[in-house]
Formats: sequence, structure tokens, C-alpha cells
Amino acid sequence: MSPMNDSHFSTSTFFLVGIPGLEYLHTWIGIPFCSLYVVAVVGNMTILSVVRAERSLHEPMFFFLCMLSVTDLVLSTSTLPRMLCLFWLGSRQIAFDACLTQMFFIHSFTAMESGFFLAMAFDRYVAICNPLRHTTILTNGRIAKIGGAVVLRGVAFFSPHPILLKQLPYCRTRIIAHTYCEFMAVVKLACVDTGSTKRYSLSVASVIGSCDGFFIVISYVLILRAVFRLPSREASLKALGTCSSHVCVILVFYSTAVFTFLTHRFGHNVPPQVHIFIANIYLLVPPFLNPIVYGVRTKKIRDHVLGALRVKSV
Repeated sequence: MSPMNDSHFSTSTFFLVGIPGLEYLHTWIGIPFCSLYVVAVVGNMTILSVVRAERSLHEPMFFFLCMLSVTDLVLSTSTLPRMLCLFWLGSRQIAFDACLTQMFFIHSFTAMESGFFLAMAFDRYVAICNPLRHTTILTNGRIAKIGGAVVLRGVAFFSPHPILLKQLPYCRTRIIAHTYCEFMAVVKLACVDTGSTKRYSLSVASVIGSCDGFFIVISYVLILRAVFRLPSREASLKALGTCSSHVCVILVFYSTAVFTFLTHRFGHNVPPQVHIFIANIYLLVPPFLNPIVYGVRTKKIRDHVLGALRVKSV
């Protein structure tokens, strides 16, 4: 579809491009993306159902894991179905209000994902470094307050995004060079100076990401120090194996987030295909990996799922 440059067009509809320059591969790109989404949905729904059914899993670690699973489900569902309509059905149109709603869910729940990673790192720190006080420090009331604070932070800091964009005049093209309604991709279409709006968004993202990342690093440094002091070599290796898998998921999330952030700020020479592909990985891969790493590699969840499968097979 050709760009529409009328300076007084209605902003009721926008058009998504997908991955510029790779439109001929959209059908094939949609296949692995759909596979990631299916695994993410099945895996996270399994974690939620297992933790709900098994009372022995009603512990701080699994409560935070459920919060992360809900976040992953909302984050992936707010992007993938619409993206697959673009890739497979060629459905490029998206209503402006729907675009703003998708944007809010993407950015606010990404912030929540980061917050729950921090909460889980704190839980692991308390469990390993102060195990005798684990249940007294992380009571159900405190877990609920931490979860509420993470959700409130995401909503409070990213609610202004759609409000700010709703007030901007758009007099350029209605074509969004992206696979979903990303804030920076939409704000570029405005015909006024949006420097302050961009600075607000980048500042909020950098502050939340850097603060969460800093405290996660501190938590795992203290965890590793405690692990190496364990008298049992077997216990040390078990704790290291658990921590290493958690760190890998966190690294995928934050490395792609940092790349996306730096591309918006400095990477004007980065090909758009690379930027958009990494931005998709940033949203799709963590929801796919989290149930595998935190679910399959967690013995209690794995044993419960295997036990349920054995009963059904009989």
C-alpha cells in the first residue's frame, strides 16, 4: 500500500509494514514466531495450573513465577496474534486506538517483566543467603505488595505514552515501519517536534531497566558468593545450575532490551531489518524461555507434570 501524505488525514487507521525489505519472507518468518507463541502459551498456562493445583508449590518462588507467567501471556498475546495476521493474511490496517492500546500493553508489561525478574532474584537471594528467615521475610502479604508495586509501576510510568500520542497531530504518512505499534515507531509520524516526548519515554525505560538490572546483578553476586561458601560441592553445583539458567533468561531479556534502546538513541545506521527483528526477539523469546527454564528445570513442577501425564496415560 502506498504511503498517504495528506497533511489533514484522519488518524483513525494506521498501517503496519512488518519487517521492511523482508516482506517476501513474512509467511516463513511467521512459522517460527507462531511456534514460539504456542510454546509460550502452553508452557505458561501449565505453570499456572500446576501451581494452583499443587499446595506444596504455594511458596514465594512459585508465586512470583505465576506473576511472571501472567505477564508473559499478556505480553505475547498483545503482539503475536496481530503480527501473524500481518505475516499470513496481509492484514496491515490497525485502528489508531487499538494501536495505542497495544503500545500500552507492550511497554507496561515489559516493565512488569523486568520487575518480576528482580523480585525472583530477590527471592533467590533470601532463599540461599538467609534460608532460615525466607518464609518470615517473604510472607504472602509482602509477596502481594511486591507484585502490586511492580504492576502499579508499569501502569503509572507507561500510561502517559498513549495519552501523549493521542494529543499529537499526524500529518505525514500513516505507515508504521514495524511489526507492532512501538512507541518510537509511531511518534516519528507526528508533524511537530517530539523531542520532549521521546526523552520522556527513553528516560523512563532507561531508569527502570538500569535500576532493575543493577539490583539483579547485586543479588546474583551475593548469591554466587554464598554458593561458593557452601560446604557441600553437590549443593554448590546444584545452586549454580539453577542460577545459571535463570541468568541466561535474564541476559536474553536485557541484552535485546539494551540493543533496542541504544538503536533508538544512537543506532541510526543500524539496518531496520536488524532492529525490528531484535525488537521481536525482545518480546517473543523470554515468554518462550521462561516456562522452560523456570518450569521444566524446576524439579517440583517437572515431577508434578510428569506424574499427571502418567496418570492420564494409564
